[in-house]
Amino acid sequence: VKKGKKNFSVFPFVNGLFFLLFCLFILVPLWKVLVDSLDLTTGYGMKLWPENFGLAGYQSVFSNPTLLRPLMISVVTTVAGTFLGLFLSTVGAYVLIQWDMPGRNFFAGIMLFTMIFQGGMIPTYLVMKNLHLTNTLWVVILMPAINIYNLVLMRNFFEGIPTSLFESATLDGCSPIQIFYKIVLPLSKAALASIGLMFAVSYWNDYTNYKLYITTDQSLYNFQMKLRNMVMDNDIPDEGGIDPNTIANAAVIVAILPFAIIYPFCQKYFVQGVNVGAVKE
Repeated sequence: VKKGKKNFSVFPFVNGLFFLLFCLFILVPLWKVLVDSLDLTTGYGMKLWPENFGLAGYQSVFSNPTLLRPLMISVVTTVAGTFLGLFLSTVGAYVLIQWDMPGRNFFAGIMLFTMIFQGGMIPTYLVMKNLHLTNTLWVVILMPAINIYNLVLMRNFFEGIPTSLFESATLDGCSPIQIFYKIVLPLSKAALASIGLMFAVSYWNDYTNYKLYITTDQSLYNFQMKLRNMVMDNDIPDEGGIDPNTIANAAVIVAILPFAIIYPFCQKYFVQGVNVGAVKE
């Protein structure tokens, strides 16, 4: 390249154009669902704006018992399961970094073994049935809360905390429990946010556990199960005068919206937490 002339590269232009088209490819279906959820006379075809604007579809989701109950079940199981999952992951990870605990490596090996070799669907179902957890909400709360992968990530993060902090706290008279909630947890905001987001998304989008373990009482179905029945089986409540497609599209937006709002606030911690345990110094 001669002096005075700038080196023009085609790659940034092509790369930007590709990602612009890719974003449009993702956003166009979402925009259609959003517009149809706000259009009281929705139909087939693409519309840029609602022809007959109204919030009746959303009012139906939050007022009709057949939609409100599954939504509340999703909220309750997501909140309860996320806190339970974080509690088990943090406590289990803290136990596994106690270097002087007898059998620490043995228990860690057993947990890692379960990540590779599992009992299988039918044995797991039989265990849940013998524990009388099937057809209850306990089965969909307890099972995802025991996540060895998240526990290992949390353990790796705890191992990155300087040992001198633990030693200083011990010399100051702190018990292991006080060290846990006064030092370890405050330093683990990034890991807690990222792993908590993983738990929350898995609980909110859970479909398989409800399908497998709740077979007799459909009143325990969550919002995702109800949404599936609405889309696949056309099981949409009759609101009289409101197009069923409007209600169905409003339900889809309600299912997507919570984490679309939460993620931007957790993004800073999530980006930090993605690299949990990835680098050892």
